[in-house]
Amino acid sequence: MNMQVFDARACALGEGPLWHPVRQQLFWFDILGMRLMTQDAGQPKHWQFDEHVSAAGWIDENTLLIASETMLLAFDLTTGEKTKLIGLEVDQPLTRSNDGRADPWGGFWIGTMGKQAEPGLGAIYRYFKGTLRQLYAHITISNAICFSPDKRFAYFTDTPTRRVMRQALDDSGWPMGTPEMHINLSQDKMNPDGAVVDRDGFLWVAQWGAGRVARFDATGTFTSKVDFAASQMTCPAFGGPDLSTLFATSAAVGVTEASAGKTFACQTGFHGQKEHQVIL
Repeated sequence: MNMQVFDARACALGEGPLWHPVRQQLFWFDILGMRLMTQDAGQPKHWQFDEHVSAAGWIDENTLLIASETMLLAFDLTTGEKTKLIGLEVDQPLTRSNDGRADPWGGFWIGTMGKQAEPGLGAIYRYFKGTLRQLYAHITISNAICFSPDKRFAYFTDTPTRRVMRQALDDSGWPMGTPEMHINLSQDKMNPDGAVVDRDGFLWVAQWGAGRVARFDATGTFTSKVDFAASQMTCPAFGGPDLSTLFATSAAVGVTEASAGKTFACQTGFHGQKEHQVIL
């Protein structure tokens, strides 16, 4: 697979790539830089925030739902106007948002973590029909939130556990029963970061420190990988006109690699799912 640099700006902690299916445009974040990033007509563009921002879903052509350090907000891409939707761990100054994704029902799952990755300080929530409900507590580094195309399962990880979990969902998208281990990376000493599911139900998992995104089948069996020129890969997303381009963010914090923190793209021969629309 032909890996290329999509955007050469080095993010301290690139995360949350989102392909907007209406705008046909990629958005992503530099969490530590507190920036929402994009390209507009091939030119780099960003919006600066005054707190950490990390993940997004699309509400309509010109509006994103953005998870920040203290809230979920609606962000107008044309005016830059921010509208608070609901608070997020407002009374916990030690945490920030991390990984998140819209679900097939129009909800939005969002994970938090300690700003210094304090053990067990984070959680995973679902925002649905105006209400934010905690799903899992005592999470250290929330990641890999994504959904199977048949709507039967959600996936997530607490990165230090090196296990990607699979959660059965009911007809409204709420967890049903307890999560089960889907992928165990402990033996390989791999650290699962962000993830996305393609249209065939295969899970693509960024592996922090390994310079790659690995593909696993519906049983959790490793099938293939895409290597990148940055060791700290953080999150993949499918995009492009036919959703066959794999975009992937990376982090520059703590390393001196020439390509660290850049955002990459490659043609895979596989196709992703259209990102789900957030319904307010």
